[in-house]
Amino acid sequence: MSASGRSTPSAEPAPPATSVPSARPAPPGDHSGEAAPEGRPEPPHVPVHPVDRAFLNLERARPDVRWDAGGIAYLSGPPPALADLRAYFGHRLRALPLMTSRIEGGRRPRWQPDEGFDVDRHVHEAVADGPGGWDAALHTALNTPLAPGTYWGAWLIHGHDPDAYALCYRFHHACQDGAAAAMTFRAVLGEGESSGRPVPGRARRAAVPRRAAAAVGMAARFAAGTITVRGHRPVAAYVPTGERRLYRGRVPSDTLRRIGAARDGSAHDAYLAALAGALASWAEESGVPLPRVTAVLPVDARRPDEEQTWGNRCFALPLELPVRLAPAPADASSDSDAVRRLDHVTTATRKLRGAARRQTIVDLVRHMPARPTEWYMRRVLSPRVTNIMTTSMPLADRGNLGETRVTGTALLPLLVPGHLFAVALSSFGEWAEVSVVVDSGLPLGERLPELWERTVAELEEIPEPR
Repeated sequence: MSASGRSTPSAEPAPPATSVPSARPAPPGDHSGEAAPEGRPEPPHVPVHPVDRAFLNLERARPDVRWDAGGIAYLSGPPPALADLRAYFGHRLRALPLMTSRIEGGRRPRWQPDEGFDVDRHVHEAVADGPGGWDAALHTALNTPLAPGTYWGAWLIHGHDPDAYALCYRFHHACQDGAAAAMTFRAVLGEGESSGRPVPGRARRAAVPRRAAAAVGMAARFAAGTITVRGHRPVAAYVPTGERRLYRGRVPSDTLRRIGAARDGSAHDAYLAALAGALASWAEESGVPLPRVTAVLPVDARRPDEEQTWGNRCFALPLELPVRLAPAPADASSDSDAVRRLDHVTTATRKLRGAARRQTIVDLVRHMPARPTEWYMRRVLSPRVTNIMTTSMPLADRGNLGETRVTGTALLPLLVPGHLFAVALSSFGEWAEVSVVVDSGLPLGERLPELWERTVAELEEIPEPR
């Protein structure tokens, strides 16, 4: 379905008009959404992580490319005035020192407070010209470049409906990754819930040498995998226009959890298996051949004590999606293509769900030097290695801005040059919402969310194995 300004109707009546409030205190013991106390010392100068430096260098090498990602919150209720929203952001940002920092330095760049920070250069609006102007306003929010010298921007999208609006947040990928952006969502629009992301336990000192060897071995394996990609050439599916469009779909979160659990997997496995089935249908409808589809799978690699951090703490893994299936052996079970795709994905991701593998990824991201990190990032994002960016992120159980309620969400994953499109799954409340970011030149890009929902329905009919 198309990304509309009207979310699925809420069971609650639309709240009355209200001004944007000051930040409310979080529950006792939880400060993830609380404004910083007055008098708190300025944050120390924080080194720029190797993954951040890789994204900065990618931008220098390709200044014509958009290296930003983000998300959209859809809200039910009267929109605030732009001046009120800017004042609200200014108050909330005291709890997010990264957002008011800049990168300084040459060979050893560091994040440091930006003394000249001006919230007006970051918070904007895109006004729709009546009910039919939503698409044009959304286009403005998705495609307007970030202001020079800034790392993020927010757009208030309104004018299409007096009781609905949206807030679009975009950031340069050197500034944040998806997990940090989800934390920003909860600080600005959430109510202090934890992210629900999997984190490794605290490792014992005695295990450090073994962990170091595991990290080196993993780095070597994945680096080798980006070099030896036999017979793979980028698919010339379309001529890029540089203009991004967003399309959305949604299913109940419990549906994905049940599908994954039925085959000893996760909701994320169900999401990827449905994506593979949707791609098979899309390739048939669009006439775009997909001999091989390999997705970039970002893995959050924060330590347990890194709830909000400067820059990126993620590792990008290539994962081949089972779009084209080999004929089943004659003596094999009569499983449907949907079942075979789900089993394939579940088997491929099983090791990633283990605590030992996740700890290895954390160690690798924490200690990997800058130059090898940049080399790996260039390789794994290359269309000769991967051709789709896919990610997922739990956001919150609920959210609001004043008395206006968040009714839906959409992630805006990075659309890498040469990739077919980027797709993301956000979990908000009881809904799992898929968002597809495409270049406007991609044929039938608007069909992808509907095909994904249809494939989820097919997976839901799979009987549990006996």
